Amino acid sequence: MSLALLQQVKCAEPFSVLGWQQLKADSRVGLILRVYLPDALAVSAVSAKTGKSLGELTANSLYSGVFELSLPKKRVTEPYILTVKSGSFEYQLFDPYQFTDEAFYAVHYVGSQPENLYRQLGAQLISLNVGGKQVNACRFAVYAPNASNVSLIGDMNNWDGRVHPMQRTHCGHWVLVLPEVASGVRYKFEIKDSHGHLLPHKSDPMAFFAEQYPSHASLVYDHNQYQWQDATWRNRAVTDPLTSPMSIYELQVGSWCRDLDNQPLTYRALADKLIPYVLDMGYTHIELLPVMEHPFDGSWGYQPLGLFAPSSRFGSPDDFKYFVDACHQAGISVILDWVPAHFPEDGHGLARFDGSHLYEYEDPRRGWHPDWNSCIYDYGKDYVRQFLIASALYWLEHFHIDGLRVDAVASMLYWDYSRQEGEWIPNIDGGNHNYEAISFFRWFNTEVYSKFPQAITIAEESTSFPMVSRPVDMGGLGFGFKWNMGWMNDSLRYISKDPAYRRYHHNDLTFSMVYAYNENFILPLSHDEVVHGKGSLLNKMPGDEWQQTANLRAYYAFMFAHPGKKLNFMGNEFAQGREWSHMQSLDWHLLDYDKHRGMQQLCRDLNHCYRRLAPLYQLDYSQDGFRWLDHQDADNSTLSFLRSDKAGNVIYVVCNFTPMPRQNFLLGVEQAGEYEVILNTDSTYYWGSNFDVGGGLVTQNHAYQGMTQCICLQLPPLATLYIRKRV
Repeated sequence: MSLALLQQVKCAEPFSVLGWQQLKADSRVGLILRVYLPDALAVSAVSAKTGKSLGELTANSLYSGVFELSLPKKRVTEPYILTVKSGSFEYQLFDPYQFTDEAFYAVHYVGSQPENLYRQLGAQLISLNVGGKQVNACRFAVYAPNASNVSLIGDMNNWDGRVHPMQRTHCGHWVLVLPEVASGVRYKFEIKDSHGHLLPHKSDPMAFFAEQYPSHASLVYDHNQYQWQDATWRNRAVTDPLTSPMSIYELQVGSWCRDLDNQPLTYRALADKLIPYVLDMGYTHIELLPVMEHPFDGSWGYQPLGLFAPSSRFGSPDDFKYFVDACHQAGISVILDWVPAHFPEDGHGLARFDGSHLYEYEDPRRGWHPDWNSCIYDYGKDYVRQFLIASALYWLEHFHIDGLRVDAVASMLYWDYSRQEGEWIPNIDGGNHNYEAISFFRWFNTEVYSKFPQAITIAEESTSFPMVSRPVDMGGLGFGFKWNMGWMNDSLRYISKDPAYRRYHHNDLTFSMVYAYNENFILPLSHDEVVHGKGSLLNKMPGDEWQQTANLRAYYAFMFAHPGKKLNFMGNEFAQGREWSHMQSLDWHLLDYDKHRGMQQLCRDLNHCYRRLAPLYQLDYSQDGFRWLDHQDADNSTLSFLRSDKAGNVIYVVCNFTPMPRQNFLLGVEQAGEYEVILNTDSTYYWGSNFDVGGGLVTQNHAYQGMTQCICLQLPPLATLYIRKRV
C-alpha cells in the first residue's frame, strides 16, 4: 500500500519504504534496496565506499517507477550511488533516501531558541561523509504540521512532485537531504492539505533568497560566501544610544536614485552613491524601508512574504551584505524596517500554508486586516512567535544590521484597531488589548537586546500605550525607542497653518513637552507624511515661494532642537516639491536651484551642528536637558527654550513662526558675557532674507525669563536661531 502512495504522491513516510529496508519485516537477515524514479528505464547501484557493483535493480511489476534490489545475504547498509538510464540519457546520483539520520538532524535541534529556525530549517548547505568522501548536499526542512503530503520540487527534479517526497516527523516538520545541490538551485514545496487536496506551490518561509514574479521560487543560498570587512565597526566600544546623537536618513532603495533608464540602483551601486552623500550630509544612521522580499512593488516592502530574504529586485544577499558592510566601514549605522504585523495572502506565501491557518489567526475578526487587506500573524502560537523573532535575529546575525524599526505596532496591540463594534473579539478580560502580541513584543526585545546588546529596536506606535520604550522587567514592552507620532501630527498641523492663525494653535507646538519624557522618543518626518495625497513637506507650508521655504527651514531647526532623536525621509532635505513616488527617482535636478540648495545646506549644517553640540542630544530623555524660557507668546507665535548637556553647556533656541521680524527681542540667559548666533535659518546661505540679527549680543544685567541676565536681538521673520555664549 505504501508503494501505491508513492505513485499517488501521498507518501508521508518515504524513508519507511525507500533506501535500505529489511528484506522481511520479521527477519534480521537480508536487505532490499528500493528507489522510486518515475521516469527511469533502468537503474543499477554501486558502493560509494568501494566502487563495487551492488547489482541491477529490477522494475517492480505492480508499481511503475519503483526499482528494487534484493540482497538476502547482506546485513549491513552502506552508502551507494545509482546509475540511472532515462530516455537517451544516463546519469549518476546519490539516492537521498539513504541519508535518514542527516535528514532528521534538523528537527532534533530546533527547540525553543528562535535562531535555531534559520540555522536548521529551510535549505541548509551541509557536507555529507559518504564512504569516507565529503559530498556537498542541502538539507531541506519545512514546518507544515497539518499537511498530508509534502514534496520538494525544483531544478533538481524538473519540478516534479513525484520524485522527492519529504519525510514527516512527529513534530510537524518535513525533511529531506539532497546531495549535490548547490547554492543557486531553485526550489519550492508541493503541499497537500489534510484532505489530500493540492495547494498552490509554496515558497520556503525560511528562504534566504527568492526570485521575482512570476516564479517566486526560493533559491538555495550559501551565507559563508561573503567575507565581511566591518570587524572594527562590530568591535567598537558600546555607547549608550540614549545619550548619543542619532539623525536618521530614511529611504527606499528603489527610488532614492535611478539610472538613466529609470531602473532602480542595485545594492552595490546604491552603496557607492549613497554613502558619500550621507557622510557629507552628516546623518548618523540610514533607515531602509523594508527590504524583505515582497511580491508587490507598490507595497514598498510593507507586505512582505520573505522575512529571511533581501529583495532580489536590487541584487543578491551578498550584494546587500556589501551595502551594510560599506556603511559600517564609513561609520554609518543601518536600521531596517521590519513588519511582523501582517502579510499578504498571495498563493505562494504563508496564507493557509499547509491547508490550515498555520501562521494567521483563523477567525477573520482577528486574522484579517481591513486596512491593508492582509493576514494577521497568530501571536498565540509558539511557532509563529518563534518564526518572527527568528527573522529579527537573522538580520542582526547574518547581515550585521544595527537596529530594527517595527512597523504598525499599534495594530498589533489592540484587537479593535481600525475595527467597528462587532468586528473584533475582546480578550479574556473583555478588553481590547492583545495580550498575545504584548507577550510577543516582550520576548522579541528580550531576545534582541540579550543577544545583540549594541542593536536598537524602535516602535512605530501611534497611541498612548504605556511604557513602550521601557524595560521588560519594569513592565514595559522593551523597545529602545518609540516614534513620536503625537509631535509629528501636532507640529505639522501647526506649521501648515497660515501664520495669521498660528496664535490660535500655539499649544500644538508646546504640548509635546508635557509627555516628552514618558518614552524614549524619535521625532519622525517619515515617508508616511509625503504619500497618498498628503503632498511634500514643502507644499504643506503656507504662503508664497519664499515663505514656504522659510517656514520649512524654521521648522527643521525647531525639530533638531526639540528633545528626541531625529528622522527625516529622503527628499525632505532638499525640499522636493512633488509627492514621493516609488516608481521614480528623487528630483535631484532641483539642486540646480538656489532655493533647494539652500534647504539642503541647512539640513547639512543642522546635522553637523547637532552632532557637534552635546546639549542638542546628550540629555534628550532627562528633564535636566531642557527648559522653557517662554512658551506662552502665542500672540507673536514665538518660542524660546534652552538645551543643556551634562557639563552644563547651554544652547539657546528662539523660533519666530510669523513673517514679521521682532525688534528688540529679549532673551533670558544664565551667564553674563557676549553671545553669538551659531545657526540662523534666515541666513543667505539657506536662501533666507539675511535679516540683521544685530551685532555684539552682550548681556544686560537684569533678570528675565527666570534668568539672571538677558540679551537683546532682532528676531528674523520665519526663522529659528541657535545661540550660545561666546568662549
